[in-house]
Amino acid sequence: MTEPIPVTRAVDHGIAKLLPDIDRERAWLLTVDGAPQSYVDLDAPTHLEFEYARRLGHVLDTLAEPGRPLDVLHLGGGALTLPRYVAATRPGSRQDVVEADRGLLELVTTHLPLPDGAGIALHTADARAFVEAAPDAGADVLIADVFGGSRVPAHLTTLAYAREAARVLRPTGVYLANLADSAPFAFLRSQLATFAAVFEELALIAEPAVLRGRRFGNAVLAAAHRPLDTAAVARRTASDAFPARLAHGAALRDFIGAAAPVRDEDAVPSPVPPDGAFGIG
Repeated sequence: MTEPIPVTRAVDHGIAKLLPDIDRERAWLLTVDGAPQSYVDLDAPTHLEFEYARRLGHVLDTLAEPGRPLDVLHLGGGALTLPRYVAATRPGSRQDVVEADRGLLELVTTHLPLPDGAGIALHTADARAFVEAAPDAGADVLIADVFGGSRVPAHLTTLAYAREAARVLRPTGVYLANLADSAPFAFLRSQLATFAAVFEELALIAEPAVLRGRRFGNAVLAAAHRPLDTAAVARRTASDAFPARLAHGAALRDFIGAAAPVRDEDAVPSPVPPDGAFGIG
């Protein structure tokens, strides 16, 4: 059998690399400008390598009865890890993926093709512009996993954006986002304040060391107009290989403190990860 060969290509927004995993026959790591973006095992689409992706998967697994199809809008494509996961765990789901980098999508779909009949539609567009043009109440889940390099773009952090995200969700829909920050958490607190101004229910999932301010890392935000099954998600995340903690209710309100929602004119990207940090993985 021929050994898989790394692929390097200049895409619209940097240099993308597909690196084979020597321990898994058809598994690949996608990086852009050296920052890890996605990990995909073509033979095991339910395998989520990155910790933050597993946490998003835990929430997705609890949103409806097992196997029930969902309408999902993904902002940020990467190697299409989560769309593949949803297609495998919830067959019949209708999914739209929005990725601004056409070259990246072409690289991924050429070398890591989607399975036939996956129900995944790909769109090359700016994430916020796509959301603003989307119809009302068309999605069960909106997943924002958008990074310009290793930073969440500023225009996807604001109150106006959060209101648009809420508009495209059904009344029972859930917004999920992959964020990254470190103490004193100015960015993360502002994001929680922004989405708390739009949604009644919030939960935050992150490693205890991140929440205690000991290191830079990812945090998964979940927001909804309905109660979230926080007990089920907390059990799943606590039993993960890299356990995480779920914060909600009074503890989350205390964490937000005096942080204010972000206006468009005040928006900034998420902070630059320190050298050696898992910027988005």
